[in-house]
Amino acid sequence: MSMIPFLKSRPLLILAVVLTHSLSVQAQNAGTLTLAGTVTDAESGETLPGANVFIATSMLGTTTDGEGRYELPGVPVGALRLYVSVLGYEPAFKDILLRSDTPRTFDFALTPTVIELEQVTVEGERDRRWERRYERFVSQFIGETPNALQSQIMNKYVLDFTEKRGVFSAHAAEPLEIENLALGYRIKYFLKDFESDRSRVRYDGEPLFEEMDPATPEQARVWEENRQKAFIGSFRHFLLALIGERVKEQRFVTFGRSVSDGPMSPLGASSTEFGSRFPVDAYSIIKPGDAPDQHVLDFDGAIEIIFQGELEDPSYQEWRMSPGRSKDRYQTSWIRLEKGPTIVDYKGDVLDPYGVTFFGYLAFERIADIVPREYRPGRR
Repeated sequence: MSMIPFLKSRPLLILAVVLTHSLSVQAQNAGTLTLAGTVTDAESGETLPGANVFIATSMLGTTTDGEGRYELPGVPVGALRLYVSVLGYEPAFKDILLRSDTPRTFDFALTPTVIELEQVTVEGERDRRWERRYERFVSQFIGETPNALQSQIMNKYVLDFTEKRGVFSAHAAEPLEIENLALGYRIKYFLKDFESDRSRVRYDGEPLFEEMDPATPEQARVWEENRQKAFIGSFRHFLLALIGERVKEQRFVTFGRSVSDGPMSPLGASSTEFGSRFPVDAYSIIKPGDAPDQHVLDFDGAIEIIFQGELEDPSYQEWRMSPGRSKDRYQTSWIRLEKGPTIVDYKGDVLDPYGVTFFGYLAFERIADIVPREYRPGRR
């Protein structure tokens, strides 16, 4: 997922239960369907076996068979990104809004590309500068939260790095294989682009999740608690609270902020970057869509989101370069719409994943702090 960079401290069981219950009727009426299609070479027309086909940021995925065909059952109705990737080809995706449980067909024709695997591996094994750059990449991509400390890239030598004119870039010859021992997920991350400079971090790609098997009941309990912490206060949590008309009950407070036209830092969008703050009705930023299960996020300037259910993690203060602040603050974030009004479905999924830019606490949380799109507290 592409973004300008985005722990929670305490589980909020009551909030989670209320939120899940408030949307249960919608979820029961949602339904699922099967997606199918064929993946081919765009130049030769030949079918591509073994291609990865999955719903981005989910646990739903498959591979094409010997004739390049795929079938993906159990796909929930709503907004999703259908992503396809195979080694040696440019990945492709389709942003889809499914409004009924009628089976759908989506074919993909992938464009060949050249990847020098051996060169990347050799450089990774021998170059000390590579190791320093790898550590920098991990802190910016995996994150610097407590969950990030328990996450590891298992195939790190598929990565290659460059740095030109103050822009740090990363490229992956194969999908990154990440183990998150804090949340209990294996993540296959299909990294397309990554770059950072002194003020911003941007990356483009999609994760596919797989649940790990806990070694003990205690580990299963810890994983569920940590997943709940990752979900509570997240942008998906906020959108679900908006849709369910439970913003106040879920401890969210919103304000409007004016913005300048210049570049802005992800490190919190301070008052020097945003204009004055003014009250705004949270429900004024979301409107009915063209279908009963569709909504539109629409506002001018920026929206400040304060989650009063949890305080900032101390590691966030260090990330903002303000350690030792005398007074703890609630988690505070800012969002902007980069492409105008953005469609949101009943599950809190944004149809265009790149339409919303995050600042502040939501920018602090990276790959180590996300859960699959189908996750809800108290439900596996």
